Parts: sequence; C-alpha cells; structure tokens
Amino acid sequence: MAPRIQSRRVSNALLPYLTSSPSSSSISSIPSLSPSSQCLARQFSATAAPQTKLRRTMFEWLNNEGAALKHHMPGQTNYLRNPRDSNEGGGNRPFPNNPNFISENILSEELRNEIYERVVEKKKSVRAVSVQLGIDMKRIAAVVRLVELERRQRAQGKPLALPYARAVHEMVPTTPLAQDGERQQFHEPINDLPAHPTTGPQIFYPVPESRSFTRVDAGRVFSGAPALEREVAEKITHPSDLAEKAIENPNSIDWVGKGENARQVLQPADVRIPHPQLVKLELDRAAFPEERRKVAQLHAERMERQEKVETERRERAQSRREKSIKHVEPEGGRFDYRFSDAVFTAETTGKDGRAPWAPGRRYGVPTNDRKRGVVKIPTRVEA
Repeated sequence: MAPRIQSRRVSNALLPYLTSSPSSSSISSIPSLSPSSQCLARQFSATAAPQTKLRRTMFEWLNNEGAALKHHMPGQTNYLRNPRDSNEGGGNRPFPNNPNFISENILSEELRNEIYERVVEKKKSVRAVSVQLGIDMKRIAAVVRLVELERRQRAQGKPLALPYARAVHEMVPTTPLAQDGERQQFHEPINDLPAHPTTGPQIFYPVPESRSFTRVDAGRVFSGAPALEREVAEKITHPSDLAEKAIENPNSIDWVGKGENARQVLQPADVRIPHPQLVKLELDRAAFPEERRKVAQLHAERMERQEKVETERRERAQSRREKSIKHVEPEGGRFDYRFSDAVFTAETTGKDGRAPWAPGRRYGVPTNDRKRGVVKIPTRVEA
C-alpha cells in the first residue's frame, strides 16, 4: 500500500505551538504555496480573519431585532414578522417570505380533557361533540385514545414528557376552551368533502330550460342512473332533505349496475358531508332569524333523533354478531371458545378467493400450524 501524502492543513489547536520561536523557523522554511493552496496556509496565521459584510449584518441583526426572538413570551408565538404584512394573521406565519404557509392551531390541554370527558364520561357521540366544539371526528377519536393512553401510563407510574408538552403549548398557537356563556371557537373545518372519483369525467348532459336540475339530478347523471320520477322529485324541496332519510335508513339509497359493477347512486354534497345536520341548522336560522331558542331546540331534537337511530342500528348489528357466534366453555377450563361459521364472499376471501386477509392456506395466509418457526407441540398440560 502506498504511503499517505501528508497534508499541510494544521488544526487551530496547534496554533500556540506554531507561533513560538522554534516553530517560526520551521514555518519560514516552508516553500511558497501556489494560489490554489493559499487557503491551506491561511490557518497558520494567528491574526483574526476580517469580518465580511454578510457576517457584520448577521451580528447587527442578532444584537438588535433578533434579540427580541431569543426568549419567547408564554402563550404567544415568537415568529418572524414581515414589516410589509399588515394582516392580523401575520403572527401565525413563521416564514415571512412564504405568506401561504400558516401555522395551524393545536388543541389546548383544557380542550383535550373536555373532549375526553364528553365522549367517555358523559357518553356523548363523537358526531355530537364534533359539532359542538368544531373539531373533526377523526381528531376527536385520536384525542380520546391518546388521553386514555396517558392516563394508563400515569396509573402504571411511567414518566411523561410534560415539560416538552408545556413548552410546545407555549410556543405555538392553541385553540382554548370557551368559558361558560361564551361561544366555542371552532378549531378546524369539519365539513370538508373530498372530490368523488365519479365526478372526474366531464359530461355534457342536455337539460331543457323548463326542467329544474338540482344537485340530486347531477349525482344521478354522474352515476348513470335514470332521472327521478316527477312525483318523487317534487317532494324534495332541498337536497338536505335526503340526509335525514339516508341516516335513518341507509338502504334507501338506490343502486345501479349489476353484479360486481353494482354501486350506489352518487348523493349530493349535502348528504355526503360528515355533518349534514349543519345544513338544516343554517336553513332554520335563515327561516327563523329572530328565534334562536327555537332554532336550537329544533337542532337538538334532530340530533337526538338521529343518535337514537344510530344507537339502535349498532345494537342490532351487535346482536346479530353475537347470535352468529357459538360460545363453548369447558367445565373447569380457563378459556372460552368461540366458533363462528365461515362466510366465503368477496369481502372475506377476495374476488379470486385468495385475499391476503383471508384465513387458511387455501385462501391466502397460512394458519399457525403451517408457518415456519412456530412451536406446534403442546408446551404445557392443564391439570
């Protein structure tokens, strides 16, 4: 192996020794370097490098404007502010040169505990809590799981990263919990609706001027379904009228196609949004602008009726599942065996019968007695 070529680069730690008298003679004996390697010889100099313009500007900013950003005020954002930005929301923009990026709020600790109390302790539905607090249903479900995990770790004596959580809540914008008598600030939009793939293609559908063409008719056109009969269409005063009917009876939605190509008719956005009850609420407010108590009563009755229907539907589905499972508990045994009939459909085994989630080697995933590395002999005997 060829010997290594010694580099002329010397660390600054050797600088005191190089500037002494013995080293001065050795430095003077070094031949003159070429312009390309003068940057290596610069490290032998004990004089400080001159300050560049950008470096001076940086230190001037750190000592003047940047000094205010060194320590943040608790409960307030500490972002850079663009002097040309006169909007009120400028405090939520951490990057002055990118006004399109806005720092979103996070849930405060009091609001998280309120969500958990309403869902778990007061037994309110996730949909009702989402409407009351203005938080997406997926976020409410995640908050309930996280708070439950946090309480479980507290009970087990495990440490929590509370200082980090408090620091984050102090430095980013949060959504507080409204006090008694105040209106709760909405955390995020809760009725956002993604674009349905059926509405992707552009369709030219001629309609006579004398015919009323609504969003209900547009959904049937995109689905390839025939138009509603005149008697049925006249009963629909607003597309939101179909929402209550779909919630109380999901089987009321028509189907088109046959066999594997069968699909439900595309419903209007008033039905497909996560909270169709809010559309009715706005219609009631427009119809009764001076009767806030009556509007709130109608909304509460509508929510209570729909929650009752959903609860009854879940109970019926649970009872059907319980009836399809056979429980066997041997005398003196510690285990309860549950047997259910295998259902071979496209949902359980796939269209080709070999779906990866299907049980058994014949369909997809082999059972434990067919897997490698699994102990297949009894390891203990019950007395």
